[in-house]
Amino acid sequence: MRVTVLQENLAHGLGIVSRAVSPRSTLPVLANVLIASDEGRLRLSATNLELGITAWIPARIEEEGSTTVPARTFSDLVNTLPGDQVQFSLDGSTQTLTVRSGSSTNDIKCIDAQEFPPLPVPDMEGAIQLNVVDFKEMIQQVVFAASTDEARPVLMGVLVTVEGDQIIMAAADGFRLSVRKATLSSPAPQPFNAIIPSRALSELARITGDSDEGIAMVVPKGRGQVIFRIKDAELVSQLIDGTFPDYQQIIPRSYKSRTLVSTASLLKACKQAEIFAREGSNVARLDIKAANNDMDPSEVEISAQSEETGSNETIVEATVDGIGLLIAFNVKFLREVLEVINTPNVAIETSAPNAPGVIRPVGDDDFTHVIMPMHLG
Repeated sequence: MRVTVLQENLAHGLGIVSRAVSPRSTLPVLANVLIASDEGRLRLSATNLELGITAWIPARIEEEGSTTVPARTFSDLVNTLPGDQVQFSLDGSTQTLTVRSGSSTNDIKCIDAQEFPPLPVPDMEGAIQLNVVDFKEMIQQVVFAASTDEARPVLMGVLVTVEGDQIIMAAADGFRLSVRKATLSSPAPQPFNAIIPSRALSELARITGDSDEGIAMVVPKGRGQVIFRIKDAELVSQLIDGTFPDYQQIIPRSYKSRTLVSTASLLKACKQAEIFAREGSNVARLDIKAANNDMDPSEVEISAQSEETGSNETIVEATVDGIGLLIAFNVKFLREVLEVINTPNVAIETSAPNAPGVIRPVGDDDFTHVIMPMHLG
């Protein structure tokens, strides 16, 4: 193999695939990146057997070939190379890759490409087309609510349901639930639902970057996989087996109090409360005060206290429709949902101190977040 590439293209490609590298595997080849000539371009692939990422970069291929190169060594080296152009050649008999750039010459010991697990050749027939900007926003509004507890693997994923021209994503960890809907530009050929690992979706959002290309998504029948393809990259992930909880049962159908507040003001108050609440169990109290008459304004008082650090109290102007109420939430959870809401105002729907609260962006019916209350003590 003899190839010439631009250093910045190579660094970019390695940045895309390296997050799928498995550093702690019993298979040494999984700590490597596959580099291969592919129809006039250079293909870079990495996998940890659950997640695989491939990127294609422009290259001048003088001699076809492939090998697998230690990911960390190669990435660190490429990031420090002095020249614009990088040339590498492989000695197939010793699996040594010679990397030259400017005045620098480096020999890296590789593992034969034959030992690298084969990545599926995707059949993109029946793929649904997604708008990158919308899909990335959907991912950001649900993945943070997925569980990190390996004891409940099904909650470590995001349930993606597609029917007709509707796509719904839902994630829950037992304490909160995020649901986001969107309309596809064209109806899906057939309905499906799949539990996609939240990590795979986070990686997808990362590798799309600022691209405004479309994303093609396909769930091949009987393979237990989902494949996403964007212009010069592809992500393949195993699906999570199991049954996702019926989340519709968790969303309250009614409320006794609906509080409208500025998203930015409430977020700022939550960040301040979290400084004190994090010493304990992250409890912040929301005292929702409905106006008794035209003279008294409605407001929400957010407070937190810690025996070690002290206490905090912030009052935020609000419009309260319904009864006043004192309720406590995990302030970290509250902050995380407010950080992914893009509307100027947010509505908090509550019924009782021991009943779940619902958070919705005002003017956007596509996003719903349910948060369980904490014991007031």
